[in-house]
Amino acid sequence: MNRRVIELYDEYTHGRLDRRSFLVRLACLAGSAAAAAALLPFLENRYAQAATIAPDNPKLKTGRGRFDTPDGAVTYYIARPSSRLKKRPAVVVIHENRGLNAHIEDITRRLALAGFLAIAPDALSASGGTPADEDEARKRIGALDSEATLRRYVAAIRHAADHERSTGKVGCVGFCWGGSMAGRLAANSPDLAAAVVFYGMPPVADEALRIQVPLLLNYAGLDKRIDDAVPAFEATLKSAGVRYELYMYPNVDHAFHNDTNAARFNAAAAVLAWKRTVEFLTRELR
Repeated sequence: MNRRVIELYDEYTHGRLDRRSFLVRLACLAGSAAAAAALLPFLENRYAQAATIAPDNPKLKTGRGRFDTPDGAVTYYIARPSSRLKKRPAVVVIHENRGLNAHIEDITRRLALAGFLAIAPDALSASGGTPADEDEARKRIGALDSEATLRRYVAAIRHAADHERSTGKVGCVGFCWGGSMAGRLAANSPDLAAAVVFYGMPPVADEALRIQVPLLLNYAGLDKRIDDAVPAFEATLKSAGVRYELYMYPNVDHAFHNDTNAARFNAAAAVLAWKRTVEFLTRELR
């Protein structure tokens, strides 16, 4: 797909364009409004295709839960292996700026199938949960108080550590907006043992200096918006003596792991990044 179209969509999905402006500019790039309409299904996420692992997979137990925080109650989706082994290392899954949707629930089940107790909190719990409309979800996430949201995720890590099915060892994995939050949790959660970042904006330098847990960092080679901040982040990690693995996947776009997005998904990079993620979490949490 035309790089300018991908970059335009990235501007739109990260809040720098409203939908009307995005569609007008997309029509200009595509040549007509009709051509732009034909492109949209390839650009937008198709959650009907999200379930690579069925919600009723007999190898898994899934459900919903909630926990209370001083900043309000948080609801979540949970998945774990259905085997008799009582306790598992836990992983908190942090969603993109579209909220807790079918794709993130599928990611949660993938982690459970890999042997973890996987918990995916909804950052929009306080406003009634993630809406079906993506634009509305992005709008609500953009309006969140960043520090209160961080505190809720710190509480989510603690909840995962204390869960009756948890060994007490907790990691996190975040995507895009959630990747940024995963980096912040690595600096702010005393209960976190490891963090995986998928193409999230690095934390500011003062916060990055406080990171003490091992990191796995997955970045997209064509994602200039994020990648420009990576060298300074890596220099900070080195100066702080943080143990980390950093992979820059060449010739792939932001959100290359999201298999509900035809325009940006890259199967080879996604499979490799996921393999590294599971191996990293298994090593660090067990």
